[in-house]
Amino acid sequence: MRFLPEDEQRRMIAACFGRSDLSLEQLWMRYFALGGSLSLLELDAYLNGLVPLPRVDRDMLAHAVNERLDEVAGPSRAPYSHSVSDAKPLHGPLKALVDLLEGAHRAPPERLPAIVADAGRALDLDIGVYLADYDQRTLVPLRAGAPSLDIDTTLGGDVYRHAATVTRDGTLWTVLVDGVERLGVLEIVPDGDADPDDPALREQCRWLSALLGHLVTITTQYGDGLDRRRRTRRRGSPAELLWQSLPPMTAATESVVVGLSVQPAYELCGTVFDYALSEERAQLAMFDAGERTRGANTAVVSALAAYRAARHGGASLGEQFAAVGAELDGRPAVGGVVAELDLRTGSLRLLAAGQPTTQVVCRGEALPVTGATAPRFAAADGPPPVTEVRLESGDLLVLCSRGITETTDGTGKPFGRARMTGHLSRDAGDLPPEIARRLTHAVLAHGGGEFRQDAGVLIARWISR
Repeated sequence: MRFLPEDEQRRMIAACFGRSDLSLEQLWMRYFALGGSLSLLELDAYLNGLVPLPRVDRDMLAHAVNERLDEVAGPSRAPYSHSVSDAKPLHGPLKALVDLLEGAHRAPPERLPAIVADAGRALDLDIGVYLADYDQRTLVPLRAGAPSLDIDTTLGGDVYRHAATVTRDGTLWTVLVDGVERLGVLEIVPDGDADPDDPALREQCRWLSALLGHLVTITTQYGDGLDRRRRTRRRGSPAELLWQSLPPMTAATESVVVGLSVQPAYELCGTVFDYALSEERAQLAMFDAGERTRGANTAVVSALAAYRAARHGGASLGEQFAAVGAELDGRPAVGGVVAELDLRTGSLRLLAAGQPTTQVVCRGEALPVTGATAPRFAAADGPPPVTEVRLESGDLLVLCSRGITETTDGTGKPFGRARMTGHLSRDAGDLPPEIARRLTHAVLAHGGGEFRQDAGVLIARWISR
């Protein structure tokens, strides 16, 4: 470690103090706040070269000046008594991560693409960001002039559907995630002779994807710049209320993966889902108002709020059911399910109201969950007996709103349970959020885009530890 000569340090501190726009009294107050014990006169004498100071006091004085320079003057700083290396990395993956973090600090959402481009340059990468629209049909580019990508027919869409990383024609494509929730994809083109199949590069891109996905989610919460890009049309106020009430579309622990999907995305009216995951259990819920009537959205949001309040308070399954019923007293009828899955044993316990569709997909075969059902959550007789089911590792639990089976085509023919179980059985090997996406899109296509009821589904896969 090299120590700076005292005279040189004093001269540079005095010069930086002259640029700080502080009075001597203000400088002394800052120095005193840092723990300095010398008097104002002693500080003045030091700055004028009349007396020496101990090294610790010189460094506190330098720090007081630097704090002020950081506020008003930028990078010119007073030196400390020993050399301090710049802690910020100058190149490589760490610089890319630091650039993302520092660039996103206090940045509005729409500045994120430029911040990503700067981070990519630290790795000699050109990075394009695509976000999935709310219908989950299209990957929308954040870079001006880039084309959108169809999720069902393009390479980028294939990467999104399978949460994968793929190399094609010198370009690396990887899914953009926040935790496990799919947000879109990254298109990554290495500069120069870099090999997109290099395992180290792929790992670095995975780090960037994870951090960037988190930043997308965080910045979307305090600005509309990114959210607006994901919308293809205006969302009605009932749908806006319900979307703000939904949890993330995907969540996971080592023992369970949860995925959900709802349609129509821009006219959602009366269906919401919820979940809470812990080490021991997954708590799951669906509330469905059935027909798209006036007040359906506020009724299901009230049910959701009552359920969450009871669950947060440690209420049992029966108490959660009762809390929802008490909240809905006198409101439009709301059906649904509250359930808890023991992640150690696969034991599922649930209470149902109305006419929900609950199924378990075991070894690729979709089977209905049968049990007592209350007419509605507000039933005067209280909750029905608890229905219990034992899942095997890899089984899927499926909670569907009535709109999945009851949505009709132009001739009045409903989508039906047989068609639903066929889709679930065929797609059972895919990721739960992808199974849910395909099912709601199939219902949307069957109904020709016209819905009398919302089509919503929550799918949970249990994995034995």
